Amino acid sequence: MRATRAEIRLDNLRHNIRLIRERVGTEVQISMAVKADAYGHGAVHVVKTAYEEGVHSFGVATVEEGVELRNVGTSVPIMLLGFPVPEEIPEAVAAYLTPYVGSLELVKLFEQEAKKQKKTINVHIKVDTGMGRIGCTPSSVPDLAEYITGSKFLTFEGLATHFPLSDIADPAFTIQQTDEMNNVIKKLKKKNLCPPVISAANSGAIINIPETYFTMVRPGIMAYGYYPSTGQPRELSLKPVMELKSKITFLKKISKGTSISYGHTWTAGKDTWIATLPVGYGDGYSRLLSNCGFINIGGKRFPVRGRVCMDQTLVEIGPHCTVKPYDDVVLFGDCESGPNAEEVAGLMNTIPYEVTCLITRRVPRIYKDS
Repeated sequence: MRATRAEIRLDNLRHNIRLIRERVGTEVQISMAVKADAYGHGAVHVVKTAYEEGVHSFGVATVEEGVELRNVGTSVPIMLLGFPVPEEIPEAVAAYLTPYVGSLELVKLFEQEAKKQKKTINVHIKVDTGMGRIGCTPSSVPDLAEYITGSKFLTFEGLATHFPLSDIADPAFTIQQTDEMNNVIKKLKKKNLCPPVISAANSGAIINIPETYFTMVRPGIMAYGYYPSTGQPRELSLKPVMELKSKITFLKKISKGTSISYGHTWTAGKDTWIATLPVGYGDGYSRLLSNCGFINIGGKRFPVRGRVCMDQTLVEIGPHCTVKPYDDVVLFGDCESGPNAEEVAGLMNTIPYEVTCLITRRVPRIYKDS
């Protein structure tokens, strides 16, 4: 086994899903985001575990991600959250993915392919109420719903929108979006076109705004153990699911005045010990952590020194060597003395989503489910 590995705590994933279930109640379905290989955690294992915990369906960003899950025998509903290009639609229909649609043109493309393959597929209308990425206008939903309902090859299963500001302290804009969705629902009910599945709440809304739950919620980062922002009260005991670990492969003592790593951006202010770790930005441990990151060895924090290389990172141990070769090192994870991915994200001026997604496929995932 390679020294550098990502340990995926499936027991922590189960814990987080149970917290979400307690939050939203038993009547609301959960559709969990597993795009980007489940935020770097490994979609196949995550889907299996989450399904055992009662998650109803899973959201992917691309046709390729959905097909990968189907190819390992997954029969659960898979939501295609992003709009595909025409060339991808035959594969999406063949894999029985449930697409989001936001235009008559896209609806017709799915209808034509479903007819060709002699299938009926579920679709969800994506409404843009303020995110500004994809989706139709609220006013165009009834006509689109009417067309879908009249098709022999499509089933109008759902209606969805997305919240850009649900993770801030002020819920006003999210409430405005929710009101807009409720107006759309009223119009659909008048025409007897309202679908059984209505979803909007992402992690931020699940945590803070119960009136956004509708009939399904779509958690993302909170299922993996992190709050979507620092601007929310922390009432839930979320547990990080990924732990990035490595080992010390080399130790050396350097003299005061010695500079190390590319560019010689750090110079020792005293005689000190340096540990080499076989992990770098080629593994997804960001170069932005050069001279500002820190890691955990045996419950103590040690600073990253010099530039993070593609395959190796240097850490200062101090004037007295308190570690030994092949000791385990935690770069981030669920350890009391840290860091976790949120702390690492703060050092990188980004978000924990990116920290876990950055971990490349050359890093083996080790799954634990105690």
